[in-house]
Amino acid sequence: MRALPLISIAALALGATMGTAQAAESTYGQDDFFTRAGLAKVSPKDDNGDYDSLGVDEVDVEDGRGFAITFGYRFLDKWGVELLAAQRFKHDFNLDGDHGGSVKHLPPTLTLQYYPLGGTDARVQPYVGAGINYTRFSAENVNIEGASMDMENSWGWAGQVGVDLVLNDHWALNAAAWYLDIDSNVTASAGGETYKTHLDINPVVIMSGISYRF
Repeated sequence: MRALPLISIAALALGATMGTAQAAESTYGQDDFFTRAGLAKVSPKDDNGDYDSLGVDEVDVEDGRGFAITFGYRFLDKWGVELLAAQRFKHDFNLDGDHGGSVKHLPPTLTLQYYPLGGTDARVQPYVGAGINYTRFSAENVNIEGASMDMENSWGWAGQVGVDLVLNDHWALNAAAWYLDIDSNVTASAGGETYKTHLDINPVVIMSGISYRF
């Protein structure tokens, strides 16, 4: 079900590109500095891995929610860059369906963006992007007495789709989604033993909020 918002955003962007655009108050394009802010939901893929050495067949990382903000610059009418920043997202995780603990992560993401209607006064401005993600894990907590866990930080690629609904020269409504390639080597200690596994998290991040052009 979490793929549906991403599909909806892509459909809106495609429709805006092919449809007749309405006039905005000023050209949307080169030399625009902008920031976008809103609420974000981070939805990892199902069944993120296992811990067979601990007798665990399935590790599932649950959704996280929080505030996110981006900063960007349009160096050409149709091309720009954007950096995604956010508060640390907290995720609970389950071991074979039982609560196993929690972890926090910070996922700054830099994308190169393409705006098909850039340089025009269209009110609906879709965009797509691709780039790189760095994820820093912290506050790992295991819900087992005497146990601990450490997750390695992650580098991976990122894909993005979004749309601005321009309200005036400065303000717009925004919706955006990212797919992040996030994985981590995990080391757990329990009962004097050390166990290792690899988790594939690969979340979709959905954000809705506002955009401001300087």
